Amino acid sequence: MPSAASIGQRGEALARQYLQRQGYRIRACNWHSVYGELDIVVERGQTIVFVEVKARRGRSTESALAGISQRKQERVLSAIYEYLRVEGLEECQHWRVDVIAIALHERDGARIAHVEDAFGW
Repeated sequence: MPSAASIGQRGEALARQYLQRQGYRIRACNWHSVYGELDIVVERGQTIVFVEVKARRGRSTESALAGISQRKQERVLSAIYEYLRVEGLEECQHWRVDVIAIALHERDGARIAHVEDAFGW
């Protein structure tokens, strides 16, 4: 049985591939700050998108989406503000947080659900 870390790594790799196929340009992966990690940072057009990836074993993406607590959302937001500051993008007005939920199943493969503006700030 794969470890949680290997499931997370596989999920992030699948999410990057998915995002690139959808026309997003990857800016950063696994960006770290004192507030936590940003899984994937992409852009398309004028918008920067911070993507939280949740991968779980099973057939349903719903359990992966349910794994994002209010506390996690707050940590992600703090990390986003730090990213924008470090990258000199404090004035950026076009950004959002998306969630990509991935259900990994041995026989059925991977199912991907992409929720745009998932935190609804």
